[in-house]
Amino acid sequence: MLRSTQVLRNLNKSRFNFVRFASTKEHDVVVIGGGPGGYVAAIKAAQLGLDTACVEKRGKLGGTCLNVGCIPSKALLNNTHLYHQIKHDSEHRGIEIAGDVSVNITKLQEAKEKAVNGLTSGIEMLFKKNKVTYYKGEGSFIDENNIKVKPIDGAEEFDIKAKDIIVATGSEATPFPGIEIDEERIVTSTGALSLKELPKRLAIIGGGIIGLEMASVYARLGSEVTIIEFQNAIGAGMDAEVAKTSQKILGKQGLKFKLGTKVTKGVREGDIVKVGVENVKSGETEELEADVLLVAIGRRPYTDGLNFEAVGLEKDNKGRLVIDSEYRTNKQNIRVIGDVTFGAMLAHKAEEEGIAAAEYIKKGHGHVNYGNIPSVMYTHPEVAWVGSNEQQLKEQGIKYKVGKYPFIANSRAKTNLDTEGFVKILADAETQRVLGVHIIGPNAGEMIAEGGLALEYGASTEDIARTCHAHPTLSEAFKEAALGTFDKTINF
Repeated sequence: MLRSTQVLRNLNKSRFNFVRFASTKEHDVVVIGGGPGGYVAAIKAAQLGLDTACVEKRGKLGGTCLNVGCIPSKALLNNTHLYHQIKHDSEHRGIEIAGDVSVNITKLQEAKEKAVNGLTSGIEMLFKKNKVTYYKGEGSFIDENNIKVKPIDGAEEFDIKAKDIIVATGSEATPFPGIEIDEERIVTSTGALSLKELPKRLAIIGGGIIGLEMASVYARLGSEVTIIEFQNAIGAGMDAEVAKTSQKILGKQGLKFKLGTKVTKGVREGDIVKVGVENVKSGETEELEADVLLVAIGRRPYTDGLNFEAVGLEKDNKGRLVIDSEYRTNKQNIRVIGDVTFGAMLAHKAEEEGIAAAEYIKKGHGHVNYGNIPSVMYTHPEVAWVGSNEQQLKEQGIKYKVGKYPFIANSRAKTNLDTEGFVKILADAETQRVLGVHIIGPNAGEMIAEGGLALEYGASTEDIARTCHAHPTLSEAFKEAALGTFDKTINF
């Protein structure tokens, strides 16, 4: 009797597995996450001839960057800069504005959403063009080859099977211990991008790129902005001279800074947020009041719901999934890219890794130059850098020369009445090989690409200086800075 019962149980179990896996969808590659790293990895894998699928639970492709990060913030930065120029700068350009100039917050947000929606739908079209299967749902590991998908529309769960899996689940805002986020009065960058009304007073915890960009947006619109930073300098990762110059310029734009200051509390009381702060050096305490408090102390890897423990994937002490030089985890067919693993949390870094991971799967080789990942802060003036800064070169004991050229001496910048900042190039003292490029000034985010090319191809500053640059252009400042490392600048 017991034997026959066990046989029946085994038969039922076998029948269940047959039904379950008979309907399992199979692919060569499955990418979990449709952000910049994930969707690029999926497209590249498909272009390489692999049957590829992407699982994304947001319902919109593009990840944090496109939906609640890089793209919407740039829309707000660009449009508020236009507003600020019209209101405060037009008279110097011979443009007279009749009547008052004002901002409609609702329409400002609508313009931002239009840009976002256009780009997300554009990625879906790219998926169709490249024959990438798109599953709108939450993906989690069953084992090292099978993924369970929970559709966002409430439909029945199903499984997908793949020879290779790429995890690209990105990151989320790092919470501040003891401060409760409600995305109304106490917000992360997500909430800061969608405020329904202009805060009279905005306090920001964190003087990094996210904090400074949001500070610029709301200061231009008329908010009183205070940035609270634990370190004694803003712009983590910036060259020290550039960071100091940037703070000075932003200060002239109305931003207030409390550096070397730690936050002891942030509590909402009705429509007011009370922020307790303490000077790190003196211990002096103070309580600030704000209409909105933005917590911008960085981001952390996002692995919620992934069930990576079921596969035994390793995590480091920062919550990042551990990989080797080919993006493989301890399970050789599972690779990890982007914010959820090591390195700078930048969209373009994730994109490069996505392409490399797909190439490793198909070709057995791929490449990302981690010494050549540019960073940009889209304030005005913009700040951009690539390669080493002076602090790093000194720590490494590398002898270098500095070439610096101010935009005040650049004809195009003067014509545009936009002359703050400079181009700074660091070159090897003996070979003149470019080691780092740092720009604060107009169009810095576009100009930094020339620095990236120089680094990638091992160019010397003489190579740059002897390359003809069009006149009049801002890029001439780049040429002059290069010239300054081994000779004398011409126009300054």
